[in-house]
Amino acid sequence: SPLVESKISTTMKKIHILTVAIALVSAAFTFNQSATWKSTESDYTVSFKGDKVEGVFKGLKSTVVLDDTHPEKSKISASIDATTVSTGNGMMNKHAQSSDALDTKKHKSITLESTEVVKKGSGYAATGKLTMKGVSKTITIPFTFSEKGQEAQLSGSFSVAPKDYGITRKGTPTQIEITLAIK
Repeated sequence: SPLVESKISTTMKKIHILTVAIALVSAAFTFNQSATWKSTESDYTVSFKGDKVEGVFKGLKSTVVLDDTHPEKSKISASIDATTVSTGNGMMNKHAQSSDALDTKKHKSITLESTEVVKKGSGYAATGKLTMKGVSKTITIPFTFSEKGQEAQLSGSFSVAPKDYGITRKGTPTQIEITLAIK
């Protein structure tokens, strides 16, 4: 009968609208799986250590967009003020800032832009371009990331060969280990 067909048609339309609404709400929750985190101005440590030299950098600015469900959608960008290099020794600081080392008069920042983030064991690995002294090289940084409420902690370490970045100052270590602890 036409009345029954009309009620069935109306019911089918309501079910279709309800299905679309549920799909949209589900999609909204799916898109909210990632979170954007920015480093604080003071609650971090970026340290370095090599043969006969160690120290820290200040002036970190970083943004981490991490999607645990889809790590391929994650992105990390960071810059550090190279002029803040601190070894605890004024003469070594000047050497580190010189033109045959970091050349901080021309290159005030060291930057990292990720091109890929993948899950790796209980942590992650970010591959990207590290630019130091105007030279960009692809590196991979293994890291862990934990969040608790409105705070998160990113920790990791990696090595670089200073000569790969045009750092040729006599006495420069062949490898420098960089350690990150960023809230």
